[in-house]
Amino acid sequence: MISDNINKLKYSIEKKCSECGRNSEEITLVAVSKYFGIDAILQAKDSGILNFGENRAQELTLKYDKIGNSVIWHFIGTLQKNKVKYAVRCSEFIHSVDSLDLLFEINKKAESFDKIQKVLFEVKTSYEETKAGITSEEEIFRLAEEAQKLSNVKALGLMTISPLTEDEKLIRKSFSYLRNLKEKLNKKGFDYNELSMGMTSDYEIAIEEGSTILRIGSAIFGDRDYSKDWRQI
Repeated sequence: MISDNINKLKYSIEKKCSECGRNSEEITLVAVSKYFGIDAILQAKDSGILNFGENRAQELTLKYDKIGNSVIWHFIGTLQKNKVKYAVRCSEFIHSVDSLDLLFEINKKAESFDKIQKVLFEVKTSYEETKAGITSEEEIFRLAEEAQKLSNVKALGLMTISPLTEDEKLIRKSFSYLRNLKEKLNKKGFDYNELSMGMTSDYEIAIEEGSTILRIGSAIFGDRDYSKDWRQI
């Protein structure tokens, strides 16, 4: 099932890219594997998926210790300062940087691991209180400026989660805002290439609006069963 899902998804991505004049090779497909077990991840890996996204530091650490660097790990969830060391140890990309304190802590821990941590700044582009992210453009520019001064962090771009709605206009507004914000940053000389936006329900709109990283879970792995322990799946 996972292999078939991946083939269908890749075809859909390529078709949408063709329709809007984009090269599908510009897009990184991140399989969001939270709450799915090691076997599911390995099936996806065997079907050609190289990038995997996790939302929780403990779950990422346990999976990393089983699978290691044979795949590329992305930390995509809300990150608390006391969990930074786990995310930095295991992940090549951290998508959810939303404060100076977090940025500085990531740089500190990356230095201790002798690595350059790739990060994206999470921007809140919806009205929902449950969504995380930076809301002030001034704060985003300040984060970008501070990141340039740090030796063990490399900022690559921006991330967002669209509003939970079936209104395509609101979803598109969320994504276009992020794209325009990236362009504003680049006009200031920041040279950001990545836009992490688009999930199972809205990835086609995200492609149209310039996404370079899609975070797809259920379209690859199926629906999550939160009543089960992923370690037993």
